[in-house]
Amino acid sequence: MNEFNYKNGQLYAEDCPVVDIIAEVGTPVYIYSQKTLERHYQVFDQAFQGIDHLICFSVKSNSNLAVLRLFAQLGGGADIVSGGELFRCLKAGMEPRRIVFSGVGKTDREISFALDAGIMMFNVESEMELRLINRIASEKGKKASIAIRVNPDIDPKTHPYISTGLKKNKFGVDMDQAVALYQVAIEMPSIEVLGVDCHIGSQLIDISPFRETVLKLKEIVRKLGTLGISFQWVDLGGGLGITYKDEKPPTPDEYANAIKEAAAGMSQSFIFEPGRVMSASAGILVTRVLYVKHGTEKTFIIVDAGMNDLIRPSLYGAYQEIKSVKEMAKGVVADVVGPICESGDFFSKNREVPDAKQGDLLCVMNAGAYGFTMSSNYNSRPRPPEVFVNGDHFEVVRPRETYEDLMRGEKIPSWLE
Repeated sequence: MNEFNYKNGQLYAEDCPVVDIIAEVGTPVYIYSQKTLERHYQVFDQAFQGIDHLICFSVKSNSNLAVLRLFAQLGGGADIVSGGELFRCLKAGMEPRRIVFSGVGKTDREISFALDAGIMMFNVESEMELRLINRIASEKGKKASIAIRVNPDIDPKTHPYISTGLKKNKFGVDMDQAVALYQVAIEMPSIEVLGVDCHIGSQLIDISPFRETVLKLKEIVRKLGTLGISFQWVDLGGGLGITYKDEKPPTPDEYANAIKEAAAGMSQSFIFEPGRVMSASAGILVTRVLYVKHGTEKTFIIVDAGMNDLIRPSLYGAYQEIKSVKEMAKGVVADVVGPICESGDFFSKNREVPDAKQGDLLCVMNAGAYGFTMSSNYNSRPRPPEVFVNGDHFEVVRPRETYEDLMRGEKIPSWLE
């Protein structure tokens, strides 16, 4: 569900005509719907009624301060993977004790920052990381709360770039090794074992890997219990998929029911880290048609957004629906491409899209996750603005970058002046 719908032949973001937003801010631009974000959080939260849980939004999917502030006000927490994401969460007013820090490559500086901020816990991915956290916490006279991320060797049946729960992936600790690592952790003077963590991948549309993961975590919790190791939290990560084209992912209720059934008998509280399922359909990328080029083999619709603005189609070969801001009945088979000097710069290839003309506005749907957060300045292109919509009101929550922004911090060495 989302709040981007046609009214009288024009696309609206909630109660705002998209053309009115474009008239003020130009293109390309990301537009986010507050109502969609709120609804997705509430539906996900209500699905887990009856068990003690915390929803920690996956910040890597969309790190805009407005999005983070909204989820904080709704009572959510955050799953972060960098010091920069932690900084954003704190600026957005996120409660530190609702923040979990994941990722395989945490630096000394990031660990120190997180300890000073007082986050809930670190999801530890290796023995060397555990020892580093213990050392830094000891030097600060603090106790670091941790969960160990286990790798259950479960195939999530998703794109290999976003699969994280197989032995060949870089994430987590082998199940058998994890038991031994917990025994090491409980002997460390500056470590408090708070939970166990697992995340097997992103854009999952089959419920069985989730169920299998819970059963494996249940077994490791049982093993640890026989060793006298107990804890409060089981972090099940995120990964629930959405419909980009014809996928049929489980609903939050179906997902929650499967988790509850598999977790029956467990006394721990649960952490969930949804990202894409919360934010993807809450955002669109609007772009203007620059040219239409009719080649001998195909037609190219050239727009002013590029792979630097939204890289998913180029990076993953991902499908994202393309609509016209002005409702169109007629379609055309064409490639929708950007201005970047790469043949991989496209939003769609060889498929039917709106029969847009020069100056028309197109929008890429489901762009609220892994859109702006993965954008870059490739080809020295300023990144687009981000707009937040609530009802019939909208605000620019991140302005369009300028050429001066591209050079901030750069200098010419003195010997070349």
